[in-house]
Amino acid sequence: MVLIAAAVFSKSGKYLVSRQFVTDMTRARLEGLLDAFPKLIQSEKDSAVRQHTFVETDSVRYVFHPMDSIYMVLITTKASNILEDLETLRLFSRVIPEYCRANDEKEILNHNFDLIFAFDEIVTLGYRENVNLAQIRTFTEMDSHEERVFLQIKQAQEKAAMEAAKERAKELKRQQKEALSRGLGARAGAAPTGFGGSGISSSSMPQQTYEKPIAKPTPAPSRAGGGNAMRLGAKTRNEEQFLEELQSQGQAVAPVQQQRGAQACHASAAQPAVSNVKREPVHVKCDEKIVAVVGRDGGLQQAEITGVVALSVSAADFNTVSVQMRNEAPAGAQLQVHPHLDKKEWQTNAMIKLKNAQKPFPVNNEVGVLKWRLPLQEEDQLPLALNCWPQESSDGCTVNIEYTLQREDLQLNNVIITVPLPASTAPVVSECEGSYEYQKSRSQLVWTLPIIEESNSTGTLEFTVPNGHSDSFFPVHVSFASPSLYCKLLVESAQTFDGSTPVTYSTETNFGTEKYEVV
Repeated sequence: MVLIAAAVFSKSGKYLVSRQFVTDMTRARLEGLLDAFPKLIQSEKDSAVRQHTFVETDSVRYVFHPMDSIYMVLITTKASNILEDLETLRLFSRVIPEYCRANDEKEILNHNFDLIFAFDEIVTLGYRENVNLAQIRTFTEMDSHEERVFLQIKQAQEKAAMEAAKERAKELKRQQKEALSRGLGARAGAAPTGFGGSGISSSSMPQQTYEKPIAKPTPAPSRAGGGNAMRLGAKTRNEEQFLEELQSQGQAVAPVQQQRGAQACHASAAQPAVSNVKREPVHVKCDEKIVAVVGRDGGLQQAEITGVVALSVSAADFNTVSVQMRNEAPAGAQLQVHPHLDKKEWQTNAMIKLKNAQKPFPVNNEVGVLKWRLPLQEEDQLPLALNCWPQESSDGCTVNIEYTLQREDLQLNNVIITVPLPASTAPVVSECEGSYEYQKSRSQLVWTLPIIEESNSTGTLEFTVPNGHSDSFFPVHVSFASPSLYCKLLVESAQTFDGSTPVTYSTETNFGTEKYEVV
């Protein structure tokens, strides 16, 4: 069959949506065919031809289907098969209720582009595609797992930046209040306190007058000069005194430069690592994330692992490449390949291969070809288990945290366990595997382990605080990264579309946390 156009008409004869499928017809000619349909229907109103839902002219055939207050019309050549025309018409008629709540003019005009996109999935260059209604719905939705992941990461980064700005503002205000309480604010007259602060009020010192300072050029200070000018990164005398007081009380205090370095290290661990893999013309990237919420008394509240295999081709010579995978995913994993790939080839041979070589992979563009989802039902399935045990007493609260690597075939890098603390409460750590840092501004204790593997599959952190309730130490957040996947999906080889020639390829695998906490 050759389908010239599809259109939706109102019962009054007005065409609401029209889509042309052939390129060798002018717009004037198509408008003439559309204008002729209402006249033909009117002339054949009482004829038996109307009961057969088609009407012909000297050059074309109109196949139509009445739907409440509209007509679904197909314009075909007279040489087309009428049975195929009617079958195609039924599919077009089923598409309209998928996008419109009612078969009337207003709904059709509100969803005209949705209908046009759906019509394009049914017919290509005048010939019908072998698709059903469910496939049309999937193709037009254009759902992208990569887009969802990107938006989630973007939202998380924006939220983290806002929280950091708020914490920084609170820290500055606290520092300014401490400076005023120590008498530092009177050194330069009535210096403003920033963030809307007003310094010392004029009512408390009536003899003091306040004028707007006038900026004057000052000579550049010499290297050997004394002076009291503030230098970025330099410690003031008050800071040194404060650190000495903490040390005299038995607190381990790291130098400021080391603290800043540790903070930078934690910030970099939260960001995805930059890949240093040498990329070949064919690059396969496997990315896997885990979301887990565990109750403090045990039991999973939420646990799921999702992953995606993305293929990147840097040369047009390899845009039809086939990739042989080794599928060792555990039972319960739900795997799905891209609609353009051969599903049977994946199910029988675990091979990622195009259905049609005429629809190759895009060059210099990362494309997701395989995705999977694995719901976890038991706490024993988690790669890392955390046992948090706060014990209240008359002297304060003692907290024991123990980790256990439950998947000893995995190596976890840059493991960071963050424990919230009661406000303005410094912990006394008595036992710690790895290293720790007390972040006073955030009221939290950060426990860091560079690597967890089979040789150090368990470890303990124990600390005491003078006050606090057991609820004050939750939720505990965990983050880590691993070069191995939880679901064992490995690349074995790559070859041309016909399988005759091997192709050089590179691989990259990442397994990390999206959300992992004990509540």
